[in-house]
Amino acid sequence: MPIIKSAIKRVKQANVRRERNVATKRAIKLAVKAFEAKPSSDTLSKAQSEIDKAVKKNLLHKNTAARRKANLAKSAKAANVKLEASKKTAKPAAKPATVKKAPAAKKPAAKKAPAKKPVAKK
Repeated sequence: MPIIKSAIKRVKQANVRRERNVATKRAIKLAVKAFEAKPSSDTLSKAQSEIDKAVKKNLLHKNTAARRKANLAKSAKAANVKLEASKKTAKPAAKPATVKKAPAAKKPAAKKAPAKKPVAKK
């Protein structure tokens, strides 16, 4: 166990982060196992969602996630499971075109004072 205060804090932070990372990885494994046990569009989307969350939290590399999701999709295709379209609401109507304002007149740049010369030492 460290003696220095900052090192003690680092150990605590590392433990908290490790717990969080382990929980996220466990969620991925559970979701994938649930899909393998009962392939359905619901379990497929949950497994893919957990993988995406892990990428967002920098737990998995994006290529690793892509490979895992591709393998899930491959097994879903073999099991005749199709991912349903998400049930999002319709896109809001386009905003009316706004009138562009004329650019503000630019102010002339102020002239810079000449740099002071260093005083020669005697």
